[in-house]
Amino acid sequence: MTSTAHLFRIGEHAVAPGTRRTIDLPVSVLSDHTPVTMSVHVLHGRRPGPVLFVSAAVHGDEVIGVEIARRILKAPQLEAPELDKFKGTLLVIPIVNAFGFHNHSRYLPDRRDLNRSFPGSLKGSLAGRLAHLFMTEIVDRADYGIDLHSAAIHRTNLPQIRVSPSRPDTLSLAKAFGAPVILTSKVRGGSLREAAQAKGTDVLVFEAGEGLRFDEMSIRAGVSGVLRVMRALNMLGAKGITRPKVRSILTSSSYWVRSPAGGLLRPFRSIGDMVEPETLLGIVSDPFGEKERNVVAEPGGLIVGRTNLPIVNEGDGLFHIADISRKYDAEQTLDSLASQLEADPLFDEDEII
Repeated sequence: MTSTAHLFRIGEHAVAPGTRRTIDLPVSVLSDHTPVTMSVHVLHGRRPGPVLFVSAAVHGDEVIGVEIARRILKAPQLEAPELDKFKGTLLVIPIVNAFGFHNHSRYLPDRRDLNRSFPGSLKGSLAGRLAHLFMTEIVDRADYGIDLHSAAIHRTNLPQIRVSPSRPDTLSLAKAFGAPVILTSKVRGGSLREAAQAKGTDVLVFEAGEGLRFDEMSIRAGVSGVLRVMRALNMLGAKGITRPKVRSILTSSSYWVRSPAGGLLRPFRSIGDMVEPETLLGIVSDPFGEKERNVVAEPGGLIVGRTNLPIVNEGDGLFHIADISRKYDAEQTLDSLASQLEADPLFDEDEII
């Protein structure tokens, strides 16, 4: 739904061209009579262009996306007078799942996972109603989406884009984002990505960092990536937006190395490490040190996720490894992108947004 220079309508509100405004969409009322809303910040350009949504905290404990969203809204490219040059409409929803966010929880009060509840229903469970609100007020108005996530608590992810493109331009936008890794993967039933794709809106899912934690380099990767996508969509000019110096590593398969036994994990490898087949990743020992089991990478690849907990049960996912073609120099790619983020003037420590 390409926006024009007319009023942008959302909920019961209208946003004038060339302005920005925070809209509170009613979700529910808590048992103590406290109202809960889903807040959307709308930046509506004077010039026609695409409608892009950026969402975070669909899982309430994945807070890194909230900080990415905050920094995007403070980016100099979206401040006056630059806003006068802005094309299209940006919808930023920093906290989709306010219930989980306040409770430091992945889930809603009914223990449902919002990202398995789409497209939802107006008369369904709390999760279903929130999903329905997001679909009707956000997705139905959007041409593209970027959904910001982290690993669950006690795990960490290398910054990566997950995508299941149904349109030719979607993979191009994933590459424009400039994350170290692009993982093309099937959509999961009940996910926002699946429901949005069914309506013709492809969604890039950004995964980085750990639940309930901030990680500066992951935040920078997210902020830079969203601005690059907006540049690729011609919503923004090129000023202040750097292009990635190297191409992202593209992969279509990955697997989890699981714990061979319960015990205490001593990891020897971390995210961003390239490992050969049969590489020793760590050792699981019983508390007495009498029995030890090796944790081994069977196929090699790039470690894109890892547990942070030393206490493990048999079958727990310990290392997430992506299959990487030899045509990529993974170490050079990761080092180059990290150096670029460190040097990006957008993140000057004296003026950090």
